[in-house]
Amino acid sequence: MRKLCVVLAMAFLVSCGSGYEDGVIDTSRLDGAASETQNWLTYGGTYEEQRYSGLEEINAETASSLGLEWSHEFDTARGLEATPLVADGVIYTTTAWSKVHALDATTGKLLWKYDPKVPGETGFKACCDVVNRGAAIYNGKIYSGTLDGRLIALDAKTGKLVWSVVTVDQSKPYTITGAPRIVKGRVLIGNGGGEYGVRGYVSAYDAETGKQAWRFYTVPPAKGAKPDGAASDDIIAKMQGTWDGDYTKFGGGGTVWDAIVYDKDFNQVLIGVGNGSPWDHRVRSNGKGDNLFLSSVVALDADTGKYKWHYQGTPAETWDFTQTQPIILASLKIGGADRKVMMQAPKNGFFYVIDRSNGKLVSAKNFVPQNWTSGVDMKTGRPIEMPGARYENGPFVANPSGHGAHNWQPMAFSPKTNLVYIPAQEVPMAYQSDAPFVGREGGWNLGVNLAINTLPDDEAGLKAIRAILKGVLIAWDPIKQKEMWRVDHGGPWNGGVLATAGGLVFQGNAKGEFNAFNATSGKKLWSFDSKIGIVAPPVSYSVNGKQYVAVMVGYGGGYGVASPFTENMGPRPNGRLLVFAIGGKAPYKVERMDPGPAVVVKDKWSTATVAKGAQIFETTCSVCHGGTARSSGVLPDLRRSPVLADQKLWQEVVHDGILKDNGMVGFSKWLSREDVEATRAYVAGRAKVLATKGI
Repeated sequence: MRKLCVVLAMAFLVSCGSGYEDGVIDTSRLDGAASETQNWLTYGGTYEEQRYSGLEEINAETASSLGLEWSHEFDTARGLEATPLVADGVIYTTTAWSKVHALDATTGKLLWKYDPKVPGETGFKACCDVVNRGAAIYNGKIYSGTLDGRLIALDAKTGKLVWSVVTVDQSKPYTITGAPRIVKGRVLIGNGGGEYGVRGYVSAYDAETGKQAWRFYTVPPAKGAKPDGAASDDIIAKMQGTWDGDYTKFGGGGTVWDAIVYDKDFNQVLIGVGNGSPWDHRVRSNGKGDNLFLSSVVALDADTGKYKWHYQGTPAETWDFTQTQPIILASLKIGGADRKVMMQAPKNGFFYVIDRSNGKLVSAKNFVPQNWTSGVDMKTGRPIEMPGARYENGPFVANPSGHGAHNWQPMAFSPKTNLVYIPAQEVPMAYQSDAPFVGREGGWNLGVNLAINTLPDDEAGLKAIRAILKGVLIAWDPIKQKEMWRVDHGGPWNGGVLATAGGLVFQGNAKGEFNAFNATSGKKLWSFDSKIGIVAPPVSYSVNGKQYVAVMVGYGGGYGVASPFTENMGPRPNGRLLVFAIGGKAPYKVERMDPGPAVVVKDKWSTATVAKGAQIFETTCSVCHGGTARSSGVLPDLRRSPVLADQKLWQEVVHDGILKDNGMVGFSKWLSREDVEATRAYVAGRAKVLATKGI
């Protein structure tokens, strides 16, 4: 009897949450994560990655009583994209620069934090901010990828380093921003860097030792090169003919920077593969071939990493249409039969339903307006492209664009409503061939001239462009392939999504609003103003029977850093983890700093110099400091920087790299001093516009 009482007591502790004294998260607990509604044990909640919580205390009737229970301020104002993990009363999350934190889930008390000390200059290699999307937990350890390409294992109780392994060639512009996944005692991780010219792959490491178990490359090696000795060798030999020319000069791309999903039903891992490098198919592959496995979903044997099947959504990719966006697994009744499917809404604007047993396309329908295609040919599974969409005859304004009809922000699926909730967007972009293409080792190599996206200098013109840009939450029926409702955020503002058994959908947006919507109708039931900006997805958990909803708030990421439509907001405040509960009444205050005046420079430059500076800035600098030098506030607004007025100091920063430890590397490898001065001339002109017109 005494033994039975001890067992029951231990079970009670695990179910209610009591911190470090609880049992470790092993394979059986990960397999049964859906039954542990009090926890959030994996990136997507469960292996199916539906981002659905079975908790019901917070529901359509009680949502209006939600309040802030506690908050924790981090030491960074850069983008926060992580999905927090919750295990037995402890929250584990990651922040910018790949830092890892453990906090008490009921009070927010910091238990430990770990700084992997990523070198500041690594920030230049990150196309889309120094973000990190989360960690994994297994057998007493927390696993996380670092921006400079390491996979680390930390002791879950203390935060002490257990092991670390370098997963990339650190002499090349690889990064890691995605969350690792645990699959059968192994840690799976991909990487990023497609814009800079790298070759993509996904790797599996032993969770206890860090020893590599297998690796799968998504792009072939150079023609004539020896096989990699990897799990991908056999299939790559067959697919190499889908490429042409010297595609490995700039890597080829195909990075696996986000979606990695374990499908228990078929003992396979589904990976989403990224864009080509360079973007322009004519530069990358002489305009020939489908370039497998770019912009594809690939199924791999979970034990060996060997190829099983693939589906390519965008053959011969040329728009930065990655297919790395989140993948959801489910069983749907389609045509009267139960089908085990995967669902994905990648950048190209199609919502795909694919049979997981064989990779066959079940259905595809656009969930936002498209002009690059008129649909999918269901006989071939290929998009029906529109004439001129490949910008072969001149500039083409594509909608959706490389910003994505849906980007990395996770969508959610509710088995109660049978709806998928998509954080979608309509953000067009102009493409023009960058001819003649001149590659830059270690720099952006797109083959596309982005400078033609320069914005106007009048408020009316800016207002007209703002009106075009949309961020929406779409409730999508994956069986009917039909929109059921939508919420328009009034601009390209979107965060990740959570669905709950309480009939709610939670989502934040970049204006700082954290909202709860009715999952059936889309009616807004509750809102909280974080005053910061939210792009990360929420999670829900419970401790001692009390339900909480948690979300990371901190604006940034690729679009967040580069977007010129949140200018004049001033330097961003530090990000936070916000946790809500019924009746929460914690105080909350955020102070914004004044952005400061424009710096008016008296120096004069020729029209040709300013034009040269514009071309350099818009193709090199705008991805961090904003289009037309209009900063979003995540990184410094150069129009307001005192450095702008000092020619010598501008050279020391931009050319020589005296601020490299802060992430601002020197550009001497790519730009001459004359080029750097031309960028100063251009930014000075932009500062004058700000000073005289206020825009």
